[in-house]
Amino acid sequence: MTDFSDLRALYVNTSLKKEAGESHTRLLMAASQAIMEKQGVTVEHVHMLDHQVPPGVFPDMTEHGWARDDWPALWEKVKAADILVIGTPLWLGEESSVCRVLIERLYGMSGELNGKGQSIYYGKAGGCVVTGNEDGVKHAAMTLCYALSHLGYTIPPQADCGWIGEAGPGPSYGDEVEGAPAGFDNEFTQRNTTIMTWNLMHLARMLKGAGGYPSEGNDRRAWQAGCRFDYENPDYRA
Repeated sequence: MTDFSDLRALYVNTSLKKEAGESHTRLLMAASQAIMEKQGVTVEHVHMLDHQVPPGVFPDMTEHGWARDDWPALWEKVKAADILVIGTPLWLGEESSVCRVLIERLYGMSGELNGKGQSIYYGKAGGCVVTGNEDGVKHAAMTLCYALSHLGYTIPPQADCGWIGEAGPGPSYGDEVEGAPAGFDNEFTQRNTTIMTWNLMHLARMLKGAGGYPSEGNDRRAWQAGCRFDYENPDYRA
């Protein structure tokens, strides 16, 4: 068996529920977390609304008019994690407003570089968990996985999972229906949650074992110093 015991995973729940224990999204995230914990991964769960994180694209929004910003402390958890999993509910087919704030704040750190001159997110794996009682799982996953990839995270195959039940108003994931929690017995959700979790662990293991990505061609400091890594300017005239 592969040893995952030196990996760290951070699950960030962007539910609109003020109380973490009332979140339906957390229930499905917990299923993924349990698999990682069984494999020895150090797992931490953050409920965004337990913290005051204002919108913005700067590392510390207290420097831009906000009285309080808990993001700098949360950022230390993001930096320490080899795996980031974002959880969000669906509203009108889109991820939550809290989720957009998280993406903005992650984007606000995209100027940070690692020791190789690469994005600080290089060498980390990312995925997402989506729940709701309306359509939009794949659309939200597309948005989130693209955002993470653009920032520098590596996205493994089938890096998302979700549950929406029947189209239209209805029970949310985990709501009691005829004496049983809705969605818990859905094999499609079970399968995708399991595959996503294992692929995240496998990818993070490979990235960490390889020491991340080679710096040839993606070293921003070298680019700024004038190195162009074989790029040819089409407007160049001899």
